[in-house]
Amino acid sequence: MTLRVAMWSGPRNLSTALMRSFEHRADCTVVDEPLYAAYLAATGLDHPGRDEVIASQSTDWEALVRELTAGPVPTPVQYQKHMTHHVLPDLDQGALAGLRHAFLVRDPERVLTSYAKVREEPTLEDLGLPQQLALFERFGGPVVDAADVLRDPRGTLTALCAALGLAFDEAMLSWPAGPRDTDGVWAPHWYAGVEASTGFATSSPGGHDPLPERLAPLLERCRPFYDALAPHRLRPATDQES
Repeated sequence: MTLRVAMWSGPRNLSTALMRSFEHRADCTVVDEPLYAAYLAATGLDHPGRDEVIASQSTDWEALVRELTAGPVPTPVQYQKHMTHHVLPDLDQGALAGLRHAFLVRDPERVLTSYAKVREEPTLEDLGLPQQLALFERFGGPVVDAADVLRDPRGTLTALCAALGLAFDEAMLSWPAGPRDTDGVWAPHWYAGVEASTGFATSSPGGHDPLPERLAPLLERCRPFYDALAPHRLRPATDQES
């Protein structure tokens, strides 16, 4: 049986680095944001590289879900990197029940500070926080915080693997720099930092920059969703041993 891990994250949450980490396991293949084209086609939003994204993926939601839940996988583990805002209100979330769900969260102040460098006026819908909480309430699953991954990669990934029924693999802590064939065609717009990396940095984009004042009201709208998920986050294995 293939373990199909659906990792649900908002943008600028360390999600691509975590995908790199799982891709470096010998028993795992990865899928990068498989619902992105369907999301853009349905919403008409003008994201960077929009036309390329839509040309690169199917926009048929039902076909995509069949592939994600039952399609062939060449490895014992498949890691699906999902953006929560790609799950639109009219999509049947119940069709995703066969996946093993997990959730990556990050302090929304850091998310907004980083995301505003790519899209100057983000919205709550861009960040997908309501959808992330709704998915967690429906499916449950382990929650990891990007801050814990950066502070203690080995301990946090050990705890995450255990929650998923996997053994921790030391290979998850480092990877060669550069792009991957598995990266989406949107990588040139979003992945520069990850492409330059060889492992988890001690800080992430936006980690020390001040929040633009204009985004303070949006931050207050974001906090309740993060605060609802944060108490469920896994403690790094090293914390549990201390």
